[in-house]
Amino acid sequence: MRKIWTLVLSCFAVSAMAQYQNQGKFEQLDYKLRSPNVYRTASGAPGHMYWQQRADYKIDVTLDEKNNKIIGSETVTYTNNSPDELTYLWVQLDQNMRAKDSDSYKVSESTVPEKATEGTLDAMMGYPDYDGGHKIQKLVDSNGNKMNYVINHTMMRIDLDEPLKAGESISFDIDWYYNINDRARMGGRGGYDYFDEDDNTVYTITQWFPRMAVYNDFEGWQNKQFLGRGEFALPFGDYEVNITVPEDHIVASTGELQNADEILTEEQKERWEKSKTADKPVLIVTKKEAEKAEKNKASGTKTWKYVAKDVRDFAFGSSRKFIWDAMGVDIEGRTVMAMSYYPKEAWGLWNVYSTEVVAHTLKVYSRMTIPYPYPVAISVEAANGMEYPMICFNYGRPAEDGTYSARTKYGMIGVITHEVGHNFFPMIINSDERQWTWMDEGLNSFVQFIAEQEWEPNYPSRRGPAGNIVPYMKGDRTNIRPIMTNSENVVQFGNNAYGKPATALNILRETVMGRELFDKAFKTYAERWAFKHPTPEDLFRTLEDASAVDLDWFWRGWFYTTEPVDIAINDVDWYKISSMNPDVENPIKRKERDASNYQVTPDKNKKEGVKTVVDTHPELKDFYNKWDEYDVTDKDRKAYKTFVASLNANEKKLLNGGKNFYEIHFENVGGLPMPIILKMTYKDGSEETLKIPAEIWKIHENEVSKVFITDKEVIQFQVDPKRETADIDEENNYWPPRNVPNKFELYKRERGAARGQSPADNEMSRAQN
Repeated sequence: MRKIWTLVLSCFAVSAMAQYQNQGKFEQLDYKLRSPNVYRTASGAPGHMYWQQRADYKIDVTLDEKNNKIIGSETVTYTNNSPDELTYLWVQLDQNMRAKDSDSYKVSESTVPEKATEGTLDAMMGYPDYDGGHKIQKLVDSNGNKMNYVINHTMMRIDLDEPLKAGESISFDIDWYYNINDRARMGGRGGYDYFDEDDNTVYTITQWFPRMAVYNDFEGWQNKQFLGRGEFALPFGDYEVNITVPEDHIVASTGELQNADEILTEEQKERWEKSKTADKPVLIVTKKEAEKAEKNKASGTKTWKYVAKDVRDFAFGSSRKFIWDAMGVDIEGRTVMAMSYYPKEAWGLWNVYSTEVVAHTLKVYSRMTIPYPYPVAISVEAANGMEYPMICFNYGRPAEDGTYSARTKYGMIGVITHEVGHNFFPMIINSDERQWTWMDEGLNSFVQFIAEQEWEPNYPSRRGPAGNIVPYMKGDRTNIRPIMTNSENVVQFGNNAYGKPATALNILRETVMGRELFDKAFKTYAERWAFKHPTPEDLFRTLEDASAVDLDWFWRGWFYTTEPVDIAINDVDWYKISSMNPDVENPIKRKERDASNYQVTPDKNKKEGVKTVVDTHPELKDFYNKWDEYDVTDKDRKAYKTFVASLNANEKKLLNGGKNFYEIHFENVGGLPMPIILKMTYKDGSEETLKIPAEIWKIHENEVSKVFITDKEVIQFQVDPKRETADIDEENNYWPPRNVPNKFELYKRERGAARGQSPADNEMSRAQN
């Protein structure tokens, strides 16, 4: 309802706000963050005394295809760059999470289903026929002397005879083996996939060798046990790895191949040289060659030799089924080889998209962070998704007739983008995945979203758009954890570690900070912490330091709480300045009075011709039967002219401007403060959108009022019209309120295909038929 507002010459009155207990949503985060020091500064940059350890490896490994076994021997050179003396070292034995006495099996919750498959029972019993885990055969120092060690599940402590002093290095040798897991049966990041139709296997060998744990300035040894979910914290180093496999296998690996002349045919070497300057992927190993190798298995072995510099891990894939394509990508004047390896079952999707996606990902991430520093980037088809330096494993296979669903296509492009992107987070910007999964998965999912949207318009991204995280944030709070939660304790892992932080960063970029400020600050973080070990504090501080935007309220709300965004319009009061002209205002007041005083009985009496006493006896009428308080007199008109004459030019402009004053009462229902984005739709059909910074909630965290002044009448107000803030309740975003029916559908549930395999019944196959 419009209210006529009398002009006060000095100021506008401000109504009193209801008082609420302040919850400190805009207090600084200092008490939650580690104190700055000589290793990590208050700006978020590494300090002048920052240090980190180094681990270099020389490894000889053999893939035993007959027994599905890895047999290895490695020399580790560990350099203590810390100021501390170390009396023991910690080594990660990640395969031990599959050992028979693994805590991973013991702490995994389980229930007895009404109907159980063999696979269900197999998992419940901990795969009793599989002997998993690293089998340590020998551990000696560089002189061949035995070293004392203790294995505590997935961690091995090596006790040193003499302390390793600051600046010193130590070398030791480990011999070991383990039985490779059947990934289709047991799951896992690595393992083997057996193809029964042609009696061949694809191997993805990951977490396969004993690896040094991280020792750092803020927690000492990162020796938290590996239970299967929290990934890895690893130091950087150089690798020399000799991989012996069946002689007809093709190996995809971290690093650069050193003996191509011994491994590749002359034709393959020619193709390799051609691929370096090609505009499209060039087949190094063709589909025909791979199919021939499948049918005619060789009996000998070959050794592929690789070298990798400044990497934090090493992985490889091996199979005679591999088709291999490659092309060079220009990254700021340097050629990086983008490559893909895949079986014939992935043909039709992978030969078209995989290497192109690798190239595109490198370009976008290099722009957003640092130029990709390694010589190669590899995507391997392996029916899963997992990442390592320079190499990753991804899914995506068409149906047997060569068609594929949109979901399979975009799922494949998305997972390749994501896993290749992991080269930057955390393989280069080396956060601790086991402690803060979101620093790895969330930051990567955010840049993945940017890359997807630059792949094609309106790419169907799963994570990043604010609206996609709403179902999670409006869910049952007992099943939600803050982002700042250790990975093993997270509920709804994908939403917590991937989706919510990716959405938060996208909102920062698009809505809170703007692209220019955000992109500079984000790139600064990447440049500061490339090839180092950042923590959340380093990210939070750098983004503020490089942008001059105080974001403590944002980190507190999005990362330390589970509160959702829900900003409501509770009420709108509409005011117009009174013209003070009695000939204009009094008729309006009379009409409003009559409307508010309306009664049904006199109205019906009139319609039925009921005669009142004063109608039949007009002599009873007096002054008050004729007088109306809103009748205009000459005295009223004279007072108005006197008033107008007393106004200055600005006051006259206000009086005659016809402006509309809308006092809007907002409520922070969800608790998470965010900017108020307000769309106003005017009576003439035009629209305008205003953005109020989140700091409007800094004094009153629960309710605020704001006056908006317009020249035109507003017929509707709407909060967050483009779904930028992940507001969980759109119905309270409108004034006047709207009432829209919810809809539901009937459907028949269909059995889906295995992960990565397109269903036979898909959009493409239906169109062709």
